[in-house]
Amino acid sequence: MKLSIAEAIRKAIHDEMQRDPNVFCLGEDIGIERGWGGPFTVTLGLEKEFRDRMIDTPISETGIFGAACGAAMMGMRPIAEVQYGDFIFCAMDQVVNQIAKLRYMSGGKLKMPLVMRAPVGVTGRGAQHSQLVETFFLSCPGIKIVAPATAYDAYGLMKSAIRDDDPVLVVEHKLLYGSKGVRDESASVDSSSDISDEDYLIPIGKGIIRRDGKDATVVSSLLMMYFSLIAAKKLEEKNISAEVIDLRSIWPLDIELIINSVKKTGRLFIIEESPKQGGIGAEIAAQISERIPDYLLAPIIRIAAPNTPAPCSPALEKDYIPQPEKIMQNIEQVIQKY
Repeated sequence: MKLSIAEAIRKAIHDEMQRDPNVFCLGEDIGIERGWGGPFTVTLGLEKEFRDRMIDTPISETGIFGAACGAAMMGMRPIAEVQYGDFIFCAMDQVVNQIAKLRYMSGGKLKMPLVMRAPVGVTGRGAQHSQLVETFFLSCPGIKIVAPATAYDAYGLMKSAIRDDDPVLVVEHKLLYGSKGVRDESASVDSSSDISDEDYLIPIGKGIIRRDGKDATVVSSLLMMYFSLIAAKKLEEKNISAEVIDLRSIWPLDIELIINSVKKTGRLFIIEESPKQGGIGAEIAAQISERIPDYLLAPIIRIAAPNTPAPCSPALEKDYIPQPEKIMQNIEQVIQKY
């Protein structure tokens, strides 16, 4: 059956709650009878079957993640949700000082099987509801980060995250949910996939090549992966072959996949929706330049948002986010020069 990302995540949570009685969800407005199922319908209807395991919380991210941390320490497998990824910053002590560190500090005696769900992306909501929070946690040892761009990946990665004994941050782009009915994001991308009833996992730490190419390696994730594919298709008309890599896992990073691609193409472009300063692209560029500098035919190019908060104006927002045309032009210019 064909599912949207929102539906695929819901199915993954449902299947894991059926499989393991220790799995439960907590967050704001996630289990209200005849409610929306959270802000983007992901948990819609789960309260009918799992009433005691869909815990509606007060508006307190500190409380959500504090409770989830304690439950995970005691052997439960909580799935903690914030309505917008930006709100996870309200619980930074719990997330960074407790959840990320307790397994290490206990010498492995404590496990922290905790999933943190965070809707992200620039979607017309202004500076405090638009951040791609994964860049903040890339420098936080102890947290794994996954970023599913398709419904197929969302199902497999969510199941892997729930079964993992380490904390996993799942970043979900608001324009990729494809929610139906009560909450449908405008200008969303079709990220739906055909998903059977077969139980499958996608390993954390493995990226995927979405399009083969020989002239340039384009690395991106979430919405920017789709923009990269659009740019690559347009470049094909100009006889430029771009290979598009979907990271899927921000950390652990599948650096070997990127290395092998760059060895083939000699050129690397990293596309980010978040600001360039201190971004994921900086980490990837550093690793590539450190490990295979002799394979590079041109400087590594990072195409990202400017170092400003996200605007609220739709016109400014479109200029803020790297658009397919900008990606295409940058790749074409570099290939012409080098």
